[in-house]
Order: sequence, then structure tokens, then C-alpha cells
Amino acid sequence: MWDERYDTDDYVYGTEPNDFLREQVGLIGEPPKQVLCLADGEGRNGVYLAKLGHRVLSVDASAVGLRKAARLAEREGVALETLIADLTEHTFAAEAFDAVVSIFCHVPEAGRPHLHHQVTRALKPGGILILEAYTPAQVPRDTGGPPTADRTPTAAELEAAFADFEILSSREFDRQVVEGRGHTGLGAVVQFIARKPSA
Repeated sequence: MWDERYDTDDYVYGTEPNDFLREQVGLIGEPPKQVLCLADGEGRNGVYLAKLGHRVLSVDASAVGLRKAARLAEREGVALETLIADLTEHTFAAEAFDAVVSIFCHVPEAGRPHLHHQVTRALKPGGILILEAYTPAQVPRDTGGPPTADRTPTAAELEAAFADFEILSSREFDRQVVEGRGHTGLGAVVQFIARKPSA
């Protein structure tokens, strides 16, 4: 599905970074930091972070999307490492990243415990998770996001999954999301920021 969606000359979600990421990027710390971008698709967020001087691994299930991410990185004159992987199965190296960025990463409910565990595993002590996703309230809308609720997390789910972290922010609300033709209009989102305890 994602290969088909991304198989177009334009960038489905645009080439500008997510607004929430741009607002919170300072939490990652002074570059260069090691940053893992989950479900980075065509690379808009990973390339943005690379332009700031971070060392970025952009992961997605779509080879087509990541090829476009590599082209965007080349166009912007930055290095971007990419990895094709199923986030419901992939195992990341332990304590390899200073930050995990998860922007509209929607995997099936059955696969989310594995992914949450991998986020915890991949972060270094003191590392930061910056996440925005659509909630179940988004499903009936036609402004973007998954067609079924089982791919959408809630703040309560994230708070439980990362209960051992220092939760810096956790909220569900409606906001205007304008990101290419893929996300356009009022969206029901969860924004979540948490820090892994220091060793």
C-alpha cells in the first residue's frame, strides 16, 4: 500500500517537517545527536533533523518512500541513513539513539507493544521520545490518517507503555494539520513527549 501511495513525483506529505517536531526539536539537544525517525516515509522529518546537524536513521516499510527520502536528502545536501523494516517485528540496537521521533507512525494495535519496547530499548539513558499520532477520533474524518481505529493510539495507552519514563507532555486535542495532500485539515491528535530515565 505505501509503495503505491509514494509512487508519485510529488511528496505526498510535503517536504517540510511536522509542526510539532519543529516546536520540540530543541529537546533533542545540541547536534550532532543520534536520532531514530520511525515511519519516516519520504523523509521530510529525517532530512530536517539532518539539516540541523543530527545523525539520522530513517526507518520505513516502504522502499519507494525511502528512495524519495534519499533523493530529498541529496537535494538538501545532507546525509541520511535509511532502513527498510517492519516496525512490528524489527529489533533495534540497545541504547543507540539520543532521540526517537515518531510522527504519524500508525501500526496495528497488536504490534504496538513490540514497537514501544523497541523504543525503550533503542534510547540511551536520558534519551527523548517525541511522538505525534492520530487518535481513534480521527478515523471518521477525511483529513488523513488510518481508516481503522486499531492503528491509532491514545494518550492513555502511551502513558501506560512508557510509565517508567518521565512524561513531559501528554495530550489529545484537535489541531489543523497541513502536510502536503496526505494530511490536510482538522485532525484529532495525540502529542506525547517522554524522557527515558538516566542510568
